[in-house]
Amino acid sequence: MNLPEQPPTFRPPTPAERPWWWRLENKAGVEVKVSADLAGERFASQADAESWVGEIWSDLAAEGVDAVTLFEHDRQVYGPMSLHP
Repeated sequence: MNLPEQPPTFRPPTPAERPWWWRLENKAGVEVKVSADLAGERFASQADAESWVGEIWSDLAAEGVDAVTLFEHDRQVYGPMSLHP
């Protein structure tokens, strides 16, 4: 019996469906590992990505993130952007 592919509501979105993501960096520009609830977030739009980092930047900073760089797929859009005043 062949089953149809799972609809998008029942499977995780693919990177093609959510191409926007942040690289989380320390002061030296090295990628920082953060807790699972903050790691690996991907977004459908630049606005969604920017809203997310705007809401949780202090949580990221508390985990050792000093700056973030925004990517669309593999293209660097901007950054690094400091999380410090």
